[in-house]
Amino acid sequence: MRLAFPSWAGTLAVKAAVFITVMCCALAALLGVLVHVSVTNQTAGQARDLALSRLKDATAAFEAGDTLEWGASLDPPGLPASLRALALSGERGTMVADHQGRATMWAAGPVDGARALAVPVDYSQSARTIEALDTAILWSSILAIGATLLVGAVAVTRVTRRLHTTAQVARRITAGDLDARVDDPRTKEPGGPQDEVGAVAVALDSMASSLQGKLLSEQRFTADVAHELRTPLTGLHAAAELLPPGRPTELVRDRVAALRTLTEDLLEISRLDTGRERLELDAEELGALAVRVVRTAEASGTSGASATGTEVTVVRDARVETDRRRLERVLGNLLANAHRHGRSPVVLSVDGPVVTVRDHGDGYPEYLLTHGPQRFRTEGGAKGHGLGLTIAVGQAEVLGARLTFTNAPDGGAVATLTLPQTPPARSGLPDGAA
Repeated sequence: MRLAFPSWAGTLAVKAAVFITVMCCALAALLGVLVHVSVTNQTAGQARDLALSRLKDATAAFEAGDTLEWGASLDPPGLPASLRALALSGERGTMVADHQGRATMWAAGPVDGARALAVPVDYSQSARTIEALDTAILWSSILAIGATLLVGAVAVTRVTRRLHTTAQVARRITAGDLDARVDDPRTKEPGGPQDEVGAVAVALDSMASSLQGKLLSEQRFTADVAHELRTPLTGLHAAAELLPPGRPTELVRDRVAALRTLTEDLLEISRLDTGRERLELDAEELGALAVRVVRTAEASGTSGASATGTEVTVVRDARVETDRRRLERVLGNLLANAHRHGRSPVVLSVDGPVVTVRDHGDGYPEYLLTHGPQRFRTEGGAKGHGLGLTIAVGQAEVLGARLTFTNAPDGGAVATLTLPQTPPARSGLPDGAA
């Protein structure tokens, strides 16, 4: 069974804190062991040398028949058994053991070949010194780990905060806010040290500026082309109306009308690109508006709507405050796309503030589901310029609505328009203003 960890457990700050804690604990443990072993060896060595020195003097006094000093005695009852056995085997040795409730360093050696002469040295003070040293090492290690964690947390938090800021700016750019910039203050200091986070921020700002420049250049080109084509197309349309009736005249008029539609679409896209469209808000019944849009499409015969028909389903009607013209434009474009690229039946349904347009064709292409509509891009030999859905998305954004594209599990493309509960603010310039 795989354990599920919370999302914050994988963050850089948590990983850095765990790494710092583990390294500090390992370093503190290593230093503590080294200091403990060094001090213990030194203290025990001094006590051992003293005990052996006293044992030597006591042995000399015993052999000379003098009085034993330093508490020396033959086969004392407190002498550890292992040390007694070592002495009886003819060797001298030392051992720390508890004697009468106190730590004692024993030194013992053989005398008369059958007895052990032992000298005790009080080791309790040295034992307390080592115990106090161990306690000091433990608390100092805890304080050092805490201080290191605090300093590390501050340093890591500053880095992660800058990374979060960079990530937020990247998400804003992805969402279409090309004015978003990191503007890391550390990158503004001339000659100052630059870290990796600052390098990423500079690269992201440079990419955003380059992308914004290219998009603005494309938008200006689109608007300029549309404006330049509008005047000659108007004259061409007037001239086509003067041609004598006949099949060639119909073909010319049809192509001129297509060019005029394309030019008007480009002009509309250029206005949407400026982001300064003005709303004309009014209260509308979505059910009645949907029926009106379908009737208009069938009357005009756009994209085969009159031939195949459109089913209108009102699950739950709603009254919304919106811009009627723009909403009709969005729904009209969605219906035209469904009839042009899908198959019947095409169903327009209203369920409260949610309007859905569905066909029963092959569905939207993968690129559209992933990245949204793209102007002048179509797949599979489909006719059109990819401007209808692009305009629908732009007008939906002006309305403050959300337009999503999915494919139904049983086949067909589904476009869902969710209107806002609160109408967008009345702002911007009149339509067509530059």
